[in-house]
Amino acid sequence: MPDSEIGSANRVSQRPYLIVLGNEKGGSGKSTTAMHIVVSLLAEGYKVGTIDLDARQKSLTRYVENRRKYCEANGLALPMPTELVVPRSELRSADAAEADEKERFEQAYLTLAGRVDVVVVDCPGSDTYLSRLAHTAADTLVTPVNDSFVDLDLLARIDADTYAVQGPSLYAEMVWKARQRRSLADGGSIDWVVLRNRVGSLHAKNKERVEAVLSELSKRIGVRYVSGLGERVIYRELFLRGLTLIDLKSEAGLDGQGMSMSHVAARQELRALVNALDLPFRRAQVT
Repeated sequence: MPDSEIGSANRVSQRPYLIVLGNEKGGSGKSTTAMHIVVSLLAEGYKVGTIDLDARQKSLTRYVENRRKYCEANGLALPMPTELVVPRSELRSADAAEADEKERFEQAYLTLAGRVDVVVVDCPGSDTYLSRLAHTAADTLVTPVNDSFVDLDLLARIDADTYAVQGPSLYAEMVWKARQRRSLADGGSIDWVVLRNRVGSLHAKNKERVEAVLSELSKRIGVRYVSGLGERVIYRELFLRGLTLIDLKSEAGLDGQGMSMSHVAARQELRALVNALDLPFRRAQVT
């Protein structure tokens, strides 16, 4: 999978652009964020494929399946991604299993390569060989984290008294190695974006300290941090119908009910998130 070359406004590149959602901690909002990115890009006219590496839970794939069922039941023609699931190998030898998983991942990518502009990969909330493969292949790596030191512990070791960053933690070290492997493989780079989900609206010391830690990390390990999705009931409600905020109309939702001010604010939040990712192919269209 060679490094991408940004093409014309009609095509993203000669190969699909890879956006990977990764975090070794569950409950950070990876699948919800992934689906909203997918539908946002579909709404802009891009052809999008998804690869779900969590074959057990399949949260992103279930989201897409719910969307398809809702459309069929209600006679709707909403834009849909092409979804694939890559399960872990069942081979007992570690070397053989890794070779098998590498082949499965590459085959899934090649299956989508001639059909889509962008591939969004949802990784499991654990350290697996498939997840490391996806991280190394990523053009943009999106790591959603809850706005707390529990989640930040995967990114950095933090002094309990001074809140100073003592060094990178497990996940940050894994990403650093993925960046090194990517550079050696094809000279490519990985744009790493930490997405702060469930950020409180009120000013608080914890919020201020979390921001200070992320600011320090951005200088040390080259990570960008942006605001993500807030703590809103609407995100959980939309999952069962496979819908996103992009699918809701300004005057009325697909269920016939008007959007509340909270929904409007959430949709603005989503647009800001996608813009903050600063995806190069979207920049190419603007220019």
